[in-house]
Amino acid sequence: MTMGLEKQNKPKKILYLAAPRGFCAGVDRAIQIVERALEKYGQPVYVRHEIVHNKFVVDSLKEKGAIFIEELNEIPTSDKDRPVIFSAHGVPKSVPQEADSQNIFYIDATCPLVSKVHREAERHFKNGAHIILIGHKGHPEVIGTMGQLPEGSVTLVETVADVQNLPQTDKQLAFATQTTLSIDDTGDIITALQTKFPTIQGPHKEDICYATTNRQAAVKEIAEKSDVVLVLGAPNSSNSNRLVEVAKNYGAKAAYLIEGIKDINFDWFKGGHSIGLTAGASAPEILVKQVIDMLESTFDIETNEITMAEENVVFKLPRAVA
Repeated sequence: MTMGLEKQNKPKKILYLAAPRGFCAGVDRAIQIVERALEKYGQPVYVRHEIVHNKFVVDSLKEKGAIFIEELNEIPTSDKDRPVIFSAHGVPKSVPQEADSQNIFYIDATCPLVSKVHREAERHFKNGAHIILIGHKGHPEVIGTMGQLPEGSVTLVETVADVQNLPQTDKQLAFATQTTLSIDDTGDIITALQTKFPTIQGPHKEDICYATTNRQAAVKEIAEKSDVVLVLGAPNSSNSNRLVEVAKNYGAKAAYLIEGIKDINFDWFKGGHSIGLTAGASAPEILVKQVIDMLESTFDIETNEITMAEENVVFKLPRAVA
């Protein structure tokens, strides 16, 4: 009886839960690599840069014995024999070269879909093309991709305006893209490139990864139904920030990036009756569950999961930890 009264007293809200959401195969693989390395080689295991862009994930790996560094020279001399793992975003070629020169044992956790972009860029370069990379300046994936080729071989563009400002050239051109971009924005940039440079070559298969594509499709579906969309993800997570943009562009009255329940402001829900919820590719499902639990403790929630695709992609682990 009391429970029924409590439910009656709570404001009613509809929760639209996007699927797929959260971890992709590349993120899952990278985290497994760190965990398996700790099991196989013991503590500590060093990780260059955040293995994936999520504080919860990084902190949990720290608790298990991972030490996160920015550069290889931060490893103490006494630990030079310890494994070092490169993040899922990929690294410039100079990083494994530096590791080899110091006899550092490293394990590469670069997402295979990012590695695919690296190989494509190398192939086009070997065929004499200058590479136009669509991406966000300073993002680790962009730094890694540009670092596969000699300096000056890759030009970064972030917007259609950047394309318009490119000089006309007789050089052979090819383009590649960061894997976590907005599908809509990237499509506009590719169209601008192909209009300006009709002979420009592209990848055999779309560079934007399946997980980015699926998560954006699911957000488009829930956005038009939602007064507010919550996106779980880190401030430095490209794919999570794109989900916020997509939600706003496809009908959500408001959309917010949150790292966890501590970031939720209940003023966001005043006057509205529907909430959308998703998670970027680096955000674990436990954070989604925490948000749902908090919402259910405050509102009378009716949950509708909107599924746009079934994901069953699995990437093999490197031999060093398999």
